Amino acid sequence: MNLLLEVATNQPHFPYAATIALVVGFIAAATIGSIAWYNSKRPVGWEDKERPDIVPKIDK
Repeated sequence: MNLLLEVATNQPHFPYAATIALVVGFIAAATIGSIAWYNSKRPVGWEDKERPDIVPKIDK
């Protein structure tokens, strides 16, 4: 009980876990989206561009 009261009276704690989850999620979404975009049909003007070496080729 004392621990609960001590936590309640201290300054608010910054939610580090939520922030880390958001950052990791954003990086994962950007990476997966980039891989999907590079493996999709090329948009107009990008037909002759080569895929970056770090993007894996996915067979359809």
